[in-house]
Amino acid sequence: MATAVQRARAGTMTWPVASGSLLLGFAVAQATGVRPLGGVVLVAGAGWCAVRWRRTVGTARTAALVGVYVAAFAASHVVADAVGTWPAVLLAAALAGLAALLVADLPATRGAIAA
Repeated sequence: MATAVQRARAGTMTWPVASGSLLLGFAVAQATGVRPLGGVVLVAGAGWCAVRWRRTVGTARTAALVGVYVAAFAASHVVADAVGTWPAVLLAAALAGLAALLVADLPATRGAIAA
């Protein structure tokens, strides 16, 4: 059975990009003061993931995962008032990454291992 590191090297894990793009997008927006630049990072990360998700889990699950990504991003703005900006972004990244792991990455690797 392949380890998580082997699966990540094979390019089958999308959760690091899903969660990392939320973190990096916010960091870029905050560091540069240009929010649309952070948005470019978000769109690039979500797009990259969506292409891979569609190949592995189909259109419906891809749409659901992109919906979770966008909802987590939007919710981070609401939650930021209560917990602060970075904690809100960390929570959003954790939710998006967990969704990608459970819906796309683990099922896809199980199929690859069994084949």
